[in-house]
Amino acid sequence: MFDLTPDEWIAIRLSIRIAIVATAVALPFGIAVAWVLARKDFWGKSLLGGLVHLPLVLPPVVTGYLLLITFGRRGPAGAFLADNFGIVFSFRWTGAALACGVMAFPLLVRAIRLSFEAIDRRLEDAAGTLGASPFRVFLTITMPLALPGIIAGMVLCFAKALGEFGATITFVSNIPGETQTISAAIYTLTQVPGGDAAAFRLVVVAIVISLAALIASEWFARRAGMRYHGD
Repeated sequence: MFDLTPDEWIAIRLSIRIAIVATAVALPFGIAVAWVLARKDFWGKSLLGGLVHLPLVLPPVVTGYLLLITFGRRGPAGAFLADNFGIVFSFRWTGAALACGVMAFPLLVRAIRLSFEAIDRRLEDAAGTLGASPFRVFLTITMPLALPGIIAGMVLCFAKALGEFGATITFVSNIPGETQTISAAIYTLTQVPGGDAAAFRLVVVAIVISLAALIASEWFARRAGMRYHGD
């Protein structure tokens, strides 16, 4: 019953690939935005926070449609990237990674922002008075202390990207071998006679991958806490 077919293996590998790429690309932007929201006060901060978290409250189909009209082949950003750099997102696995990254970005930012806000600012101020530059303080003090939150955010981002469906299928469709992720494959299998067994296999695989990611996150966060906090 759990002998996966070649098509199912393709969907699994593609989902993991998309989730990893989405997390890796979103991480530096997530750290930057989280730091700005945690440490800076400026006009429009609430608006920026609202925009960052908007994908959480919008229907995924709406987010996917906005990506389509923006990064589609005829969209302003999509046409510019395709004509000048040969980068195409619509109906490609790269577009699926973009959609997953956008949908998971709020979870990544929130976890990292909370981690930044929990850091004792006096530690950073002390490093600054000893002559460390702001960038060095960030790399040697802020980032290590925020590492558990960063890891938690990465896992949340990965898990969300792994299970994303609505925005992805709207933006890049459901093309086997190119954009058909585990979620899309499960949806397809539930629509055809006799596909329940294959759908169940993929459900089990998705649960196992997500659970393994959560366990790994807990282990890494605990190790980071022991190293930098002495817990």
